[in-house]
This record gives sequence, structure tokens and C-alpha cells, in this order.
Amino acid sequence: MAKHERSLSQENVLKHPSTKRAKEIDGPDNPWDELLDRMEKKGDESATKPRNVLHWFRSKDLRAEDNRALHAASLKAKEGSGTLLTCFLFSPQDIEWHGASTARTNFMLEGLRVLQTQLEGLNIPLIPLVAEERKDKGPAILETLKKHDVSHLYANIELEVDELRRDLDFFDRLEGAKEHVDVQFVLHHDQTVILPRTLKTGAGGPMKVFTPYHKAWLAEVAGDPSLIDTLPPPQANDKSVKSSKFKDLFGQSLPEPPESRHFASDEERDRIQKLWPAGHAAGIKRLGEFFDEKISTYATNRSTPAADNSSRLSAYFSSGMVSVREVLSAGQKKLNGGSADFSQSGCDAGLAAWVRELVFREFYRHMMAVMPHNSMNLPQNLKYDFIQWEDDEEGWRKWCEGRTGVPFVDAGMRQLNTEAYMHNRLRMNTASYLRTNLLLDYRRGERYFAEHLVDWDLCNNTQGWEPSYTVFNPVVQAEKCDPKGDYIRRYVPELRGVEGKAVFDPYHRLSKEEFERLGYPQPHVDFQESKARCIERYKQDMADAEP
Repeated sequence: MAKHERSLSQENVLKHPSTKRAKEIDGPDNPWDELLDRMEKKGDESATKPRNVLHWFRSKDLRAEDNRALHAASLKAKEGSGTLLTCFLFSPQDIEWHGASTARTNFMLEGLRVLQTQLEGLNIPLIPLVAEERKDKGPAILETLKKHDVSHLYANIELEVDELRRDLDFFDRLEGAKEHVDVQFVLHHDQTVILPRTLKTGAGGPMKVFTPYHKAWLAEVAGDPSLIDTLPPPQANDKSVKSSKFKDLFGQSLPEPPESRHFASDEERDRIQKLWPAGHAAGIKRLGEFFDEKISTYATNRSTPAADNSSRLSAYFSSGMVSVREVLSAGQKKLNGGSADFSQSGCDAGLAAWVRELVFREFYRHMMAVMPHNSMNLPQNLKYDFIQWEDDEEGWRKWCEGRTGVPFVDAGMRQLNTEAYMHNRLRMNTASYLRTNLLLDYRRGERYFAEHLVDWDLCNNTQGWEPSYTVFNPVVQAEKCDPKGDYIRRYVPELRGVEGKAVFDPYHRLSKEEFERLGYPQPHVDFQESKARCIERYKQDMADAEP
């Protein structure tokens, strides 16, 4: 085997292009640049007289409140005498392709039901469209434009390569059909407070390090608080719409998840839905509870999983049921005296620490626009694509099941498998253990998270799984972040009776007889030996590698 041969995908779903192609996508073939260019060249949207206006909901903006494209569509509809329509395009193959979990798929569709009811209260129909094949997405939207005499189509930009290319393809389709379809396709940026790639280094390039990005982001928002201003829901259509030619668009059945995304039982479905109630109102209720009960201690407890001090809003952000602008605006008003200074010197420690986590989310989206190959099963640092990973199926199975013999790691995996969620501190530890101590292809873990998390988000997930030389010691981490062992005992029942610090490493801290009575597995690998193996492998496989 050649010393610097690229690693091979272990499953078809983990296929990835060459590192040479990745550089092209980051550079001359960057679809983000191409889309921005097409948006500039598309012409003046006011040149087309408004007829009926359609807003195309995506899976990341499932809300009526503070939705930039929907708001613009509503204003455009009021300019003419037509009707505001909305649609959602469901692609079962996209669900399979991206590995979206059963919990996330259900959360998305339940949120869509809530949204449909809310819009119909405003006399605005939501048209459910289904593209059975991925190639059918563009034609499905084009047919809807023709059928309902639409003059303007609005949507919010999605940052991943596939979605950027989908919108580029649709610009081409409209251009090819312009003799028969007179439609303006208008895209808005909605996912972040600050447009990706706007914040630059002193040399003029995009920032690629979080700490200076965070500092610059805080300064930008403090200097221009209007960046977190919110927009109202769309204006209602006249009630006569419900008796017009559009009357059959109301109350339509929404898509069902593909067979592979059905819960194993009604009990599981009900339990997950109780943990994660869908919709904007549910998200705002959760925000209020976080502000009232948790944020004052967030800075102290955010890395303590047993305290469960997180906002639990991640699923609402990833599906766009709540906008980041809305929560920042709420924090500004309720907790910061109207100030948009969220720095450590400008607000309480809890609010500053929480906003820092929101800025991480912004940074990951910024980096997706800087290096779009991140969404293509490739590491950000392309040298890591030359690592030769181990083939340890027993270790993989144990990691998935939470039976590695490392309590902190196992607790995290069992939380994921039962709640479709994992505390962020455990996400870092379980990822580190897989790619370092088991030396398994990090992409397998990234995919497993996608297939199980309710809050899965491609930008966050890829950045969280980025390989590095950083190695978390799960015993030290547990002693620091779960000092009483409460989190471990909650999710690893075999260890509930273990007293003191033995709970962090029972195999090495109990007698052989005591350990064997627990019915808990011994560590699959030795931590220090496996760490040394990993570091040596990284150095060997990446030495002089040229992506």
C-alpha cells in the first residue's frame, strides 16, 4: 500500500470526492460564490408585476415568525392583487441520503403540521409537495409555479453543497422555461445574524479561527444592534381565499416519513415527542424556561451534564422553528437592559457564555461557506483524509451500544440512543474516543449521530467530528464534569451501586470480584496504549501528505 494512499470509505453512504476535487469546490467551483453571483445577475424582482407569490419553506426555516424570505414574500403579495401561497418540498431520498434520524424527521413533519395550522389561520395555504426521486425536486416546484400562476418565488438559502446546487439548478430551469414561465426567484440569507464570509482577517481573508471570529462577531452586533431585529409573521390573505380557486389547497395531508424512519413503537414515538414538542411556540416556551431557571448558572454548569443546564433549543434551531435573531433579541430585552453587547464585560456571565455557543453555530456556517467541501464527507484539514483507519467491528458495535467499558463514553451513547440527544460535553468525548482510542473512521461516528440525533445539523455535526490531535481522557473528563458520577449512574444502571470515584473507572478501581459482579464490560482498549497508537498513526500517515 502506498504510504499516502487516501483512506477508503467503509460504507456507500460515506463516499467522498478526492482531495483535489475538494480544493476546486473550495476555490473556483465554490457553489456559494456561484449562487451569490446568480442572485446578483437575476435582474430586478420589481420588474415583474406581482401576481400570486409563493414562499418555499426549507427544512431549516419551519416558522412563520422572523422568517426573512416569508416576510418578503408577504410584502410582495400585498403589492399586487394576488395571493400569498406557501409550499414545502419533501424528498424521502434526501432523508435517506443525509441519514436524518427518525426523531429529526418526525420533529420536522410535526413542526410542519403546527405551521400549516398557523398559516391557515392567516388564510395562507401550505402546499405539500413530494419528490420521490431527488431529480424530481426542480420539476415539482416548476410545475407548482405554472399551475398557480406565480410571479415571484421566495426562499431562504441553505448553505450545504447539495442545496446550493439545487438552487443553482433551479435558476437554470427558470432560464430554460422563460418563454413559458415569467417568475422571479428571490433568495434571502436567513440562517445567521452575520452573512458568512463577511468577517475577515486583517489581511482581508475569511476568518478561520473561532476566538477572533467570536470577538469580531460580538463587536459587529454591539455596534449594529439592528442585526438582531426580528420580523413579524406574514400578513393574512383575505378570507375569501378559502372559497376561491385556491380552496382545495387548504387542509391537505402532509407527507409521511419513509418506512425506514418510523419509530419502533408508539411508546417510543410518544416518549420522544414529549421530550421534543415541535413548533415555534414550544421552542419559545423552552427559551422562557431557560431564561427563568437555568441561564444564571449556565456559565458554571454548562459542561456539567448531570445539571442539564443547556437550553435544549438546538433542535428548534436546526429545523428553523426558532430563529437565532429572536432568541438574541429576547435576551437583549429581558436579561441585558436592551443592550446588544453580549461580551463578558457587557452582560452577565451566563448570557455571555450561552451567546458564545450560539456564535459557534454561526462560525460553523461561516466555515461551510469558506470550505464547502466540509459537507461532502471530507475533513476540513484534508491531510486527515490520508489516515488509515482500523477495521474493528466489535469496537464499533460496543461504541454504538454504549458498552465500551468506559463509563462516561457509554453514558453519552446510551443517552443518545434513548433520548435522540446528547449533552455537548459527551459529544466531544464520544467522538474523541471513536476516532482516537478505537481509531475508527470518524465519518462513521458522524453518520451515526446524524441517524440518531433530533437536533442533527450538517454544519454543526461535521465541525464537531473534525479529526484533530486533541484527545479527551474520558476518566479525567468524567471526574471534572460529572464529579459525583450522577450522569453516569443515570444512564449506566449497572454502575448505580458503585460508590465514590470507582464509578469513573470501575475496571481499574474495583477488585476483580467486585467488578465482575457488576455485569459491566471491561474496557475494549487500553486508553494510554490506544492514544499512543493513534498519535503515531496520524504522524505517520500525514507526514508529507499532499492533498
